[in-house]
Amino acid sequence: MILDLFTDYTLRTVALGVIALGITSGALGTFAVLRRQSLLGDAISHAALPGVALAFLLTGSKAPLVLVVGAALAGWIATLLITSIVRLSRIKYDTALGLILSVFFGVGLVLLTFVQRSGSASQAGLDQFLFGQAAALVEQDVVTMAVLGGLALLVMLLFWKEFKLVSFDADFGQSLGLGMRMVDVLLTSLLVVAIVIGLQTVGVVLMSAILVAPAAAARQWSNHLGRVVAIAGGFGALAGLAGALVSSRAAHIPTGPTIVLAAGLIVGMSLVFAPNRGLAWRSVRRWQNRQKLQVRIVLANLYALSQHHQNPHHPHPIATIVSASADQASVPFNLRVLADLGWVRETAPGTWALTEEGLTEARTELTPQNSY
Repeated sequence: MILDLFTDYTLRTVALGVIALGITSGALGTFAVLRRQSLLGDAISHAALPGVALAFLLTGSKAPLVLVVGAALAGWIATLLITSIVRLSRIKYDTALGLILSVFFGVGLVLLTFVQRSGSASQAGLDQFLFGQAAALVEQDVVTMAVLGGLALLVMLLFWKEFKLVSFDADFGQSLGLGMRMVDVLLTSLLVVAIVIGLQTVGVVLMSAILVAPAAAARQWSNHLGRVVAIAGGFGALAGLAGALVSSRAAHIPTGPTIVLAAGLIVGMSLVFAPNRGLAWRSVRRWQNRQKLQVRIVLANLYALSQHHQNPHHPHPIATIVSASADQASVPFNLRVLADLGWVRETAPGTWALTEEGLTEARTELTPQNSY
């Protein structure tokens, strides 16, 4: 499959297109996830459909740039409408989102149906914006996606500090005299660009997944914004490449849904295996903490037994230590751990005593500390 990337023109073209899409949508989608606007991508992608149909009706052209501009304008207008409805009325954000999404998508379906029944042969292929058709990408499409995506990423880097402020503390940015509303509009406009360049590849229905999934996966791996954005872009490119390769090797498997499945797999693996946040590592840490607690309990029990003798280093049979512990099965193992730490020693087979270091540790652990 790797060799086919260099020898197969169609696969190479599709792979380059989905990689450009993955990097752009992954990096910019990070801000949507951090601002809890993940569903905004779904609304914009659905709202872009009437823009595609209107751009074709007004120009009669299916040039990628023409259709992308139409989709971008429709998505941008939809976003402004959502913001205005929330600001000027009592309608909540999620309600406005669903309202605009459904209305614009309905208008788009009506326009597409009208175009398809117009009898014009040039309308063929417009319906691919519903579910995507990555295999139909040509070199001109890839160039358009790469240029627009590159410009969006460049603007993101130029306004990096402002985007950080609007994502984490817009009120503080406002207090500094920065126009946070304009920054918000600019960031949303970049999200519109990231979405519309992927409509032909993934389609209206699945585009929001490409925007959100890489960012959600990347968030599990780091707490640093720069790293999260970079990782999200990498995950987006990886999902796109994996989807293109898998769909090229199996007949009748669409590329767009395969890319989404690959992105979902990356999210699942990140949720399980990511350091610090992953479920697997969390389980390991819980087990380690439980083991440490059991070791401390055995040390405390041995110290309590030593208080019944004048000599605090008096040895005790393991049976006595076991009887004083709730988790009796783990006592032999915990004693070995304490011995490795130098806190206990085996004076005779099956008999254990505190060392001087262990006695000091037990006293430090069990003696109440006064706080002022």
